[in-house]
Amino acid sequence: MMSKLCWPQVILFGDSITQFSFQPCGWGGDIADKLARKCDVVNRGLSGYNSRWAKIVLPRLISRQNAADNIAAVTVFFGANDCALEDKNPQQHVPLHEYSENLKEISRFLTSAGVSPDRVIFITPPPVHEPAWDKGCVLKGCCLDRHNSVVGQYAQACVQAGTECSSDVLDLWTLMQEDGQDYTVYLSDGLHLSAKGNQFVAQHLWTLLERRLADLPFILPYWRDVDAKNPESSLLCEQ
Repeated sequence: MMSKLCWPQVILFGDSITQFSFQPCGWGGDIADKLARKCDVVNRGLSGYNSRWAKIVLPRLISRQNAADNIAAVTVFFGANDCALEDKNPQQHVPLHEYSENLKEISRFLTSAGVSPDRVIFITPPPVHEPAWDKGCVLKGCCLDRHNSVVGQYAQACVQAGTECSSDVLDLWTLMQEDGQDYTVYLSDGLHLSAKGNQFVAQHLWTLLERRLADLPFILPYWRDVDAKNPESSLLCEQ
């Protein structure tokens, strides 16, 4: 009986910025391309979700039974909805302290499922460009419901939570505004990522993932290494 090949998984868990990451030029697709024949990159982005809802659904997405052996890395990318202003968008808003605790609870669940903290990467929300986001809000008949200064507080809370959980953190809010650079080029509508923003995330995330995954083997032999006269000997061997 031949054993089934099992690809390790990299799970991208987040809100719409993760859900849309497999669109053309998306950061998730870029990571998947880099890990072809080594890992399955699984998109578990949930548009509009906040950390409160994320911690509830996570046990339905990751099983304690097989996570330890099969999951190579998990990204946790929430905050862009949590930071919505309570008086303007109470449905998505999550108070700052609760947001921090939700991230820690997500980390605790992953640990209980066998995904060690060194395999988890927290990602902060990117900055918000208020004038651009306001235009979209007006078209929807809504008021501006996000302020960049508030996003910064949530980003800081994410960094602190990740540090307390002994996981790496990709601090997009800080990196995209570093040295006074024009961060608006990284955004398509004031909140979601542009092509350049996706490239930015992919580049910085890969730096963190590569050192975790660089030693993963290539699954199935390179075609030049297949014995053409007896391919079964190459293709059915245990790896």
